[in-house]
Amino acid sequence: MPLDRTQLAAALPHADLRPLLMVLFHYTGDEKWLNPPYSPRRNPSLIADENAGLPEDIQAEIRATALDVLSQDKAPIVASPDEALFNRMMTHSLAENVPPEYAPLMHEQMGFTPLGSQIEKPRKLPRQPIIIVGAGVAGIALGKLLNDLGLPYIILEKNEDVGGTWWENTYPGAGVDTPNHAYSYSFGKSHRWSRYFSPQHEIQDYLSGKADEFDVRKHIRFGVEVMQVDWQADDNHWLLQIATKDGEETLIAPILVSAVGQISVAKLPPIDGLEDFNGPLFHSSRWPQDLDLKGKKVAVVGTGASAMQIVPSIADEVAALTIFQRSPQWARPIPRYHETLSHGAQYLLEHVPFYAPWFRFTMFWRYGDGLLPFLKKDPNWPHPERAMNRINDRHREEMATHIETKLAGRPDLIAKSMPSYPPYGKRILLDNHWYDTLLKDNVTLYDEGVARFSETQVIGDKGNQCAPDIVVMATGFEVTKMASRLNITGPAGNLSDVWNGDDPQAYLGISAPDFPNFFMMAGPTTGLGHGGSGIFIAECHAHYIASCIVTMLNEGIDQMAASQAAQEKYMQAYNERHADMIWMHEGVNTYYRNSKGRVYSVMPWRLVDYWNMTRTPNLDDYATTMSG
Repeated sequence: MPLDRTQLAAALPHADLRPLLMVLFHYTGDEKWLNPPYSPRRNPSLIADENAGLPEDIQAEIRATALDVLSQDKAPIVASPDEALFNRMMTHSLAENVPPEYAPLMHEQMGFTPLGSQIEKPRKLPRQPIIIVGAGVAGIALGKLLNDLGLPYIILEKNEDVGGTWWENTYPGAGVDTPNHAYSYSFGKSHRWSRYFSPQHEIQDYLSGKADEFDVRKHIRFGVEVMQVDWQADDNHWLLQIATKDGEETLIAPILVSAVGQISVAKLPPIDGLEDFNGPLFHSSRWPQDLDLKGKKVAVVGTGASAMQIVPSIADEVAALTIFQRSPQWARPIPRYHETLSHGAQYLLEHVPFYAPWFRFTMFWRYGDGLLPFLKKDPNWPHPERAMNRINDRHREEMATHIETKLAGRPDLIAKSMPSYPPYGKRILLDNHWYDTLLKDNVTLYDEGVARFSETQVIGDKGNQCAPDIVVMATGFEVTKMASRLNITGPAGNLSDVWNGDDPQAYLGISAPDFPNFFMMAGPTTGLGHGGSGIFIAECHAHYIASCIVTMLNEGIDQMAASQAAQEKYMQAYNERHADMIWMHEGVNTYYRNSKGRVYSVMPWRLVDYWNMTRTPNLDDYATTMSG
């Protein structure tokens, strides 16, 4: 259908010309739009200038042509470009080389190839429903694919709604640190995000709506806690002991999937006197709904991602805010972090065909693999103590200058806020007015951890103390537990014991030897430390696990688990790749590494590499038994 010319004319001044150029090519097939003078200027900014660096007369021509083309009742000439043409379009729109291996990945991520469309259809059904534990981002994605395949399943969710970490973390300022047009499913109806970086309640609403849209909600049992899981070798299934509001039950799962995530168990460090404090003291992920901060004295313990969102959000409301910081963090400045999308921009995203997928691509690319090469050690770099290489050092200088500029006139705060390790050695953080907040008269930053609590005080390692009314523990999560928190026991024993507590390992981060018919989403080695979207990883896992399930059913496989050899080969490659990565830098103390000093959480691969690894299972990498 042609678009309303008046509405379109009002919206086009708000267009990002990179996706708009691609829209013109789709509709006209005219290759002039893929050549000079219609060539955007490369802009690596996280939110780039919508005019794409083009001269004003070219901008005007693009918009005028788009108005005429999109006001007509004509079908696009190039509806679904082949990989070579698609790669050329991507390269032109970004003004930088996009390697050809990204074409099939982005073809799927932009909806030209629907996720799961290449999975073979099952020729029979499992004898009992598949069980998924967790109804967050990952569980919803897998549920959607299982619905598409016509497979029966149940999702067990301990909370009272979907969303996982987005349902649980309701603290002030909670939000996403990846643009939502990339941090969203590649499938389903378009969603109206109010901002580039949306707050928690919008993400929760999005996930809740997708559970309904994908018809996943009816498969979910809420308020269910998995207490124990045991493999029944004679019957080729898992036995689950669950707790509900009505008591305990036993469930059978021929195939079990953990979708519990890596940041779902709050971590409270063993600090002396923690139980003695007589005011409200809670982890940031357990923020009380009725908490009144007005005029209160508040202490925040920790300066990671949660604290960086909480502190600027509450500073103007509280009487006094004291922050205890064990180590400073690097934070990237995002000038347009709070910017809302205009009505015109929303109109284009919702009504102009092809515009939203290409807009998603630009966001996905800027937050994708571009940073990864600069997180590797250059053996010839003369300053390894401060940076990994020349580009990493340039990023350090940019962020250091940002700190010095923001905190000008306060050398004490600059000294406390300047990290000593290379940038990106810990989780990438965004400056959400953090440094501006440190300058407020009612805010105090102590560069020390907490030594102990008394009934009324928080005492730091260096002896500084405060007497707050409320203490917020922004102290992170038990990231190493992952699927082991299900208390799952297979032929190899209890998974927690197999993983030696904090040394989780799995083939592709998905399957563990001697844990048959058990698959993990958001498992070890699959976190993102260099960029990208957690929803993208969830889709990789959903596609792979759905493929494994169909393979088992169609091939008559009773038991399927990664072989020990396959896991060892994968983990050897993983560990070797990390040897010269930033997260192994001797000056970095990050939760990405375990007590043995090994990186266990984040992947060293490009997103496109992991996407290819998780297309379809290779049965040579699995130990299987077949139906008699």
